Amino acid sequence: MNDSATGASPERHGDREEIARLLPAPADWDLPREQHLRHKDLLMHHIDHDQVARTRPARRLLRPAVLAPATALALACAVTAGITLTGGDRAPAGTASHGAATDMQPAAALLDRISDATETRADLKVRDDQFVYTREKTRGADLTSGKAVLSPLMDREVWAAQEPGPQRKLGLIREDGETFPINAELGDTEGTPAGINRPTYGWLSSLPTDPDKLLTYLYAKTPQADGRERDQAVFEQIGSLLGGVMPPRTAAALYRAAAKIPGVTPAPQARDAIGRKGLGIARDDTRYGIRTEWVFDKQDYAFLGSRSYLTKDAPYGKAGTLLSGVAELEHAIVDEAGRQPTDTQRTQTTRQS
Repeated sequence: MNDSATGASPERHGDREEIARLLPAPADWDLPREQHLRHKDLLMHHIDHDQVARTRPARRLLRPAVLAPATALALACAVTAGITLTGGDRAPAGTASHGAATDMQPAAALLDRISDATETRADLKVRDDQFVYTREKTRGADLTSGKAVLSPLMDREVWAAQEPGPQRKLGLIREDGETFPINAELGDTEGTPAGINRPTYGWLSSLPTDPDKLLTYLYAKTPQADGRERDQAVFEQIGSLLGGVMPPRTAAALYRAAAKIPGVTPAPQARDAIGRKGLGIARDDTRYGIRTEWVFDKQDYAFLGSRSYLTKDAPYGKAGTLLSGVAELEHAIVDEAGRQPTDTQRTQTTRQS
């Protein structure tokens, strides 16, 4: 990824700390959360390509805080014209405030069934010194050329540390055979504590299980962004928490809370990143012209994954162009980062077809 303004690589502007110092405050990002995280993944991979000690954030673990000049310029173009990331080939083309919505009943009924099934699952005992393991398939695209360039489907494994206090070393991520440490954000000298940007099992267990109280909490804690539709931001915040190992009562409350967000609808054609079709829940971001979908297994209501795609034409792609896609494959609790789980450690392995 080269600096589209100068033709220079970010490494030539100095080290990572100097890049961070020159950039605007993180609260000003205006892209949907999943797309922004993907951009940061791509940027960090480029900056760290030839370094021995690498730092690469994992999806759902850290809020994006640093963008190099090249990516910042690309994001500015994205905000002006629409949304950019792609995560597949093509998908079917398809703003209110916190409160009641009369068009929510079908989605609410489906999410209520999913919640009921989730609550029957066994709670887990997760020690602070353990790691939550997630294996998934992901794909996205680079937009620095001005057009969305699709990446191949990639294997991703994440080992997320469960220590509740501020941590500098947050775990490991392995993508297509390369392993990187997950470190705290640049400039965060105290480390990152458990919380909405680092959701440990213990922190998730501490959340309110009353859907109304939980939704109020999420509206208060979801990072603000100028111009962002608040309901969509909270919907995507809930989506960023799904997919890992989660206390059953918390997961059930999140689904019931999502049902109360205006504009949430069923998505009969929803599929995850590897094409698995299931029960879909979606919400359209009318500002950016994208739809975000969650996909659940039709038999046991397990969360299969998510995808986003354009709902209107943009300079980067036509309506129906897929955005970032994820397929959840396996979850486990392990004692050591980098270790594959044993059969007894696995909490869920989902079908791949």
